[in-house]
Amino acid sequence: MEASILDQVRAAAAAKKILFLPHAVRQMSRPGRMISPAEIIGTITLGELVEDYPEDVRGHSCLLLGSGDGGRPIHVVCAPKPDYLAIITAYIPHPDQWSADFKKRK
Repeated sequence: MEASILDQVRAAAAAKKILFLPHAVRQMSRPGRMISPAEIIGTITLGELVEDYPEDVRGHSCLLLGSGDGGRPIHVVCAPKPDYLAIITAYIPHPDQWSADFKKRK
């Protein structure tokens, strides 16, 4: 049986092979966001699966929800690859676009 996407993500991250794609770095470093790599790793390690994208053109990927510094919500889109975990993007979900628990799109 194939491992779930969340299991694949965590296994790739545990191997310490994490690649932050340029888009993710740009999004993480935007003023007002400043999402740290530690917050990303925390989301990968302890966060929950919000959406699964098995047909993504970049390869099977998923959206995770975690808590960052001060408990702020963080969304991370990532894709496990054979040799690394690709961090596609990361952002602070906007309350106008997400449910109060940041798990469902409005």
